[in-house]
Amino acid sequence: MSTENEKARISCKPNGPLLVKFLDSLQNSKGENIPTKSAFALCRCGHSENKPFCDGTHRKIGFSGEKTSQEAKSSKKSYMGKQLTLHDNRSICAHAGICTDQLPSVFRMKEEPWIDPDGAEVEKIIEIVNQCPSGALRCTIEDAEPQGPDQNPVIQISKNGPYFVKGGVELEEIPEAEFPSGEHYALCRCGQSKNKPFCDGTHWSADFKDDAN
Repeated sequence: MSTENEKARISCKPNGPLLVKFLDSLQNSKGENIPTKSAFALCRCGHSENKPFCDGTHRKIGFSGEKTSQEAKSSKKSYMGKQLTLHDNRSICAHAGICTDQLPSVFRMKEEPWIDPDGAEVEKIIEIVNQCPSGALRCTIEDAEPQGPDQNPVIQISKNGPYFVKGGVELEEIPEAEFPSGEHYALCRCGQSKNKPFCDGTHWSADFKDDAN
């Protein structure tokens, strides 16, 4: 169990698993708690037989944890509205569909530009942005980012998708310029993201499956 002096943190082992320390809450896609220790390793090669935990398979298959795309910076776009500016980073979008499903007047599929920052009330837009599990969507009002609700540190395993990390869990050794959000972000667990350690939605085209979680 963690204490006030033991902040939950994650480090990406080179070409290996995610090493998690001092995190009390790990949940499967059903919202059920999975027992953990003060330190444990989560699979990120996508081939462990003991998902979500690492079983060493990454060494057998020659898994590489390297980023293979340099498009992260060029994928960042801002859409300025009358009251707020929406910021979008496609390179870390996990394609959870919350924005397009719940606020299609702002997040408009198959339209250009695909984001209309004046398409709904400011409060509703902020609410949906705060629900973006990957941190791909952010918004600012007069250069300040509205604060979302406080959450306890947790890693939620999405169904056949990434690890959704919430509650300000520290991600070590990642340059600030590449970090989507200090409060929440999505980490690849299919092993095929081009923007590791972050999810870029590749699990969909890779048809990644994890029926147990």
